Amino acid sequence: MSKTLQAIRGMNDILPGQTPVWRYLENTFAELLEGYGYQEIRLPILEFTELFARGIGEGTDVVDKEMYTFRDRNEESLTLRPEGTAGCVRAVLEHGLTGGGQVQKLWYAGPMFRYEKPQKGRYRQFHQIGVEVFNLPGPDVDAELIALTARLWRRLGVADAVSLQLNSLGSSEARARYRDALVDYLQQRFEQLDEDSQRRLTTNPLRILDSKNAQTQALLAGAPVLSDFLDEESRLHFEGLRNRLDAMGIAYQINTGLVRGLDYYGRTVFEWVTDRLGAQGTVCGGGRYDGLVGQFGGKPTPSVGFAMGIERLVLLLETLAVVPETLEQPAHAYICAFGEAAELAAVTLAERLRDALPGLRLLVNAGGGSFKSQFKKADKSGARFALILGEDELAARVVGCKPLREDGEQQSIAWDALAERLSACVEQAQHNACMGKE
Repeated sequence: MSKTLQAIRGMNDILPGQTPVWRYLENTFAELLEGYGYQEIRLPILEFTELFARGIGEGTDVVDKEMYTFRDRNEESLTLRPEGTAGCVRAVLEHGLTGGGQVQKLWYAGPMFRYEKPQKGRYRQFHQIGVEVFNLPGPDVDAELIALTARLWRRLGVADAVSLQLNSLGSSEARARYRDALVDYLQQRFEQLDEDSQRRLTTNPLRILDSKNAQTQALLAGAPVLSDFLDEESRLHFEGLRNRLDAMGIAYQINTGLVRGLDYYGRTVFEWVTDRLGAQGTVCGGGRYDGLVGQFGGKPTPSVGFAMGIERLVLLLETLAVVPETLEQPAHAYICAFGEAAELAAVTLAERLRDALPGLRLLVNAGGGSFKSQFKKADKSGARFALILGEDELAARVVGCKPLREDGEQQSIAWDALAERLSACVEQAQHNACMGKE
């Protein structure tokens, strides 16, 4: 017997009952970004493997253990994107979008891929919304990114469930000095480190600061602190960011162990975290990567951005029970047709109504059925009205209009007057949606 077909582990179907909250989240974010002057860019999900090896960094867990990499028919090594920043930088360089100091404020959304252990809130195919800004070097744009995410939390109703953590990684020279000091400290205590941290000591020692191992965290309590190694320019930048956040009333915590998981970060790094999702507490993270464009062969370009996981945000909305109740918009009307002549008239009438009322949500019965069965389907659809077409209605060129969600008698409406009558229904539904009632 052949094996039952099913989705790959960690790569999930998003079913019709789930998509309304995804669309709500994506539309809310897109509308917010438009208000801040950001433009959408759409990027391929496949890139040359070298892009991520150079950008994310050899020795990172993402590059060493988590990427989906394969060779195509031309023996080129390709990788399904594990994150969005490297591809976005490649795109702006390839198309000259940052040439001459042009400021670019971009956003994108879509699937990312990492070979991780699937668990609640962490998947092998996951979806992100990302934002990247180029050619703005000051702390003001860092503050803007944090401010717009804070506004998003308020719009979604989750502001009380998330908190902001900040750190500065300083310049590459400052990080190199700190790295040497940290390695020297931990090398003397090598046997006390967990296995992952022992491996990272030679590949990516700053990631040890983010270890979830309790014994390693206790050991780090006496380790050198990155803030003691910051260069003056980075210190002033971080101070400028904090001053702006204070002025806007955005609360934050300084987390000296916050380093993010990708090598390209420098100076500002931040994460929005929650304690409502168990181990998967980060819902948004980002920071500065001023050296990445130059690393890819472009001119030095100040850059900053962030990404947020859609699955985790959806999970947070559901956990906090703040998903709007009426995201799925029911049909305005459902046409019940009895007999072949009525069925032909129904589809013709439906298209005329859709032409006249672009906002109309109209369902036409398919598959025939008795009067009782069609009415049952009309009611199950959630439509506000059942429109009835039978032999008598055809002869008189009228439609029977029966309210399904409120009291009222069935009325006969002439075909030529039906669009006007339904228009009031559409306008009322749109008004209710704007007022948050639908």
